[in-house]
Amino acid sequence: MKLTDTEKREILKLIEADKPLPDKYRFMLFDDKREVELVWNGKTSEVTNLVLPFQVIEQVDEPRNSKPIMAVNKRKSGKVIGDHSRTAAVDKYPVQRPLFDTRGRQKSGWTNKLIWGDNKLILSSLKNGPLRAEIEKEGGIKLICIDPPFDVGADFSMDIEIGDDTFTKKPNVLEELAYRDTWGKGADSFIAMIYERLVLMRDLLVENGSIYVHCDWRVNSFMRLVMEEVFGTSVYRNEIRWKRQPPRGAKAISRQYARSSDSMLYYTKSDSYTWNAQFKEYDQKYILSKFNKQDKDGRWYRIDNIGDYSEKSIAEFRKKGRIYDYPSGKVGLIRYLDEAKGEAITDIWLDINEVIVKQIRFSKFARQ
Repeated sequence: MKLTDTEKREILKLIEADKPLPDKYRFMLFDDKREVELVWNGKTSEVTNLVLPFQVIEQVDEPRNSKPIMAVNKRKSGKVIGDHSRTAAVDKYPVQRPLFDTRGRQKSGWTNKLIWGDNKLILSSLKNGPLRAEIEKEGGIKLICIDPPFDVGADFSMDIEIGDDTFTKKPNVLEELAYRDTWGKGADSFIAMIYERLVLMRDLLVENGSIYVHCDWRVNSFMRLVMEEVFGTSVYRNEIRWKRQPPRGAKAISRQYARSSDSMLYYTKSDSYTWNAQFKEYDQKYILSKFNKQDKDGRWYRIDNIGDYSEKSIAEFRKKGRIYDYPSGKVGLIRYLDEAKGEAITDIWLDINEVIVKQIRFSKFARQ
C-alpha cells in the first residue's frame, strides 16, 4: 500500500524517537491478512520447546469394570419401565482393553498418568520428547479438557479440620509465585500464561481432536478471545453453560442476577473432528403425551410431520410400514419409542446433581 508523505514523516519521527509504530502501519507496511488480533503487553510467538523427564505421581493400571447395559425404555399401562429382556454384561470401555495385559498392567508407558510439575513444561516435553512418537502411533491425543485458574485472589489459605481442632493452612512460596506469574500484571499475565499452553495443546491435538476449557465469569471473555487467537474462529463449536448450584446466601440477595453457572468452551482442531452425539432419556410426561399411539404388536409410537422427504423416500417408508395416513389424505411419519435415542443434549446443562458436584470438588476453593 502506498504511504502518503504525512504518514512517511510520522513513521520516521516515531523511529527516531525509538517509539513503537501504531498497529495500523503493520497492515500497511507488511502483508498481514489477519483482520482481528488479540494484543497484550509482552505478546510473543515464541513457545518453549524444553524436554524434561516426568515425575509420575500415580499410574492407574486397573481397567474399569464392565457393567451391564439396559435395553431401551418401553411404555406399559401408562408407565415407563425398563425392558430387561436384552440386558447383557457388555464391556462399556472396549477401547481401553488393549492398553492392559492379563494382569491389568499397562502395556505401554504413556497412558493413565498423573504427572506432577508445571503443565507448560509437561506439554512441551510431550510435544518435543520421545513420548510424542509413541502417542501418535496409538492415534494421538484426541481430547483435552482443562480447568485454568480463575482470578480468585492471591489468598491460598484454607481452614483444615483435624479432629476437634481447626488449622489454617497458609500459602507457600510456590503458590504465591504461581499467583504472581499468572495474575501479577492482571489480564496481561493471565493471557500470556494461558496462550503459550494453548499453543502447545493445539500442536499436540490430532486433526480430528477436540478441546474443552472450563471457566467462569472472571475469565470467560479472556478465554474466548485467546481460544480464537490460537485455534481460530471457524472451529468454535459451543459455549456450554452448566448450573453449579441454586442461589443462596449473599448470592440470593445481591443487587444483580445471581451467578450460579460456569462455562465450558468447546473448540476443535479442524472441521474434520470426531463427534458422538449425546442423548438423555425422555421425560416421562413427554413420553406419555407424545408416544400415545400403539400398533398391533403393542409398540408405542408418535407421528411426525413428513417434512421435506422426497416421494421416493416416502415410498420406502411406506414399504417399511412407517407411514401414517390421516383421513384428510395427509401422511405422517411413524416414530417408535423403542427406537428413539432420547432428547439431544444441548449447550445448557441443568441436571448436574449438586450433591455429586460437592463430592468431586473441594468446596474451600472457588475453582472446580
